[in-house]
Amino acid sequence: MRKKIIIVLPAYNEEKVIGKVINKLKRTIGNLPKQQYEIVVVDDCSFDNTLEVIKGKGVTVLRHIINRGLGGALKTGFNYARSQNADILVSMDSDGQHEPSDIKKLIVPILESKADIIIGKRNIREMPFDRKIITFFSSLFTLLFFGIWCSDTQSGFRTFSKKAINNIEIKTQRMEVSSEFFSEIAKHKLKFMEVPIKVIYTEYSRLKGQPNLNSIKILLRLLLRLAR
Repeated sequence: MRKKIIIVLPAYNEEKVIGKVINKLKRTIGNLPKQQYEIVVVDDCSFDNTLEVIKGKGVTVLRHIINRGLGGALKTGFNYARSQNADILVSMDSDGQHEPSDIKKLIVPILESKADIIIGKRNIREMPFDRKIITFFSSLFTLLFFGIWCSDTQSGFRTFSKKAINNIEIKTQRMEVSSEFFSEIAKHKLKFMEVPIKVIYTEYSRLKGQPNLNSIKILLRLLLRLAR
């Protein structure tokens, strides 16, 4: 019996690249393990032409009427996956930095019941220096507060099993969701592993990333949320 796999693309003002990302993703799906795939774009109240670009692409579109941030977009994706009784949820960025063919490496361990959550691990050596620093301290934060070491906690390329889909409750709204996942891993005793992925760094993806100074604010917001 084929598994239902939902691929979630959170998108905010991605008119320049999201059409190419979807086209490449659809071509890639034909070479993936034979399962039932659905591409879902969560348009987080974009004010550019993102919505117009994705119309007619043959994907499911879920649109926010207000901007809720990455956490809010992923929460919508999780809710949709649960409503569709999905077996696997894949989340990947919409800015073109992820290689869709890496999905196979991230779903196979779940199909083989080896893990509940797979994090796509970027090559730290290839990261810009400022991102290396942010990545290290984010990993240290995760170890200190959740007892889990992950070398790339901020990676946006992830896969989740049915158990993870049904148990994870996203409470944060913005970028802190990447660290919040590890709170949920610890809380629900989910099996976790990292898998190396390729990342395509472009000037566009760098500009779309979070400003470095936001990292401290993000961690503080997460701590305040967890303390409630």
